[in-house]
Amino acid sequence: MSIAIGLLIIRVIVGVLFIGHGAQKLFGWFGGYGPKGTGGWLESIGLKPGVVMAVLAGLAELLGGLLFAIGLLTPLAGALIALMMVGAIVKVHGANGIWATANGYEYNLVLIAVAVGVALTGAGAYSVDALLS
Repeated sequence: MSIAIGLLIIRVIVGVLFIGHGAQKLFGWFGGYGPKGTGGWLESIGLKPGVVMAVLAGLAELLGGLLFAIGLLTPLAGALIALMMVGAIVKVHGANGIWATANGYEYNLVLIAVAVGVALTGAGAYSVDALLS
């Protein structure tokens, strides 16, 4: 039972935070800039067309976070989260080295490990995946 509770805590916290990041990009909620503002920044780092990329990133984060939090299609959810973090490393943080104190990719790497680890382990007993199996 403690493993299932541990997985539940990890999934819900990480998933809800990704839902929030998706909502920032899609709706401008939680201090976000919405598709237009996020799209402008994405274009400035070479991802074009910016608004389309912002919407796709927002959808991946929102959907990936929701699926991860409830434990549904957990391998897909983990892949969406990991993919977004690989993109963040490649386009933003990678050149700064590993440490977060230098705007590096330390935190992104931790999120990749969590997403892939849970995707490979399974969502646990307290998940929609478990209910459906």
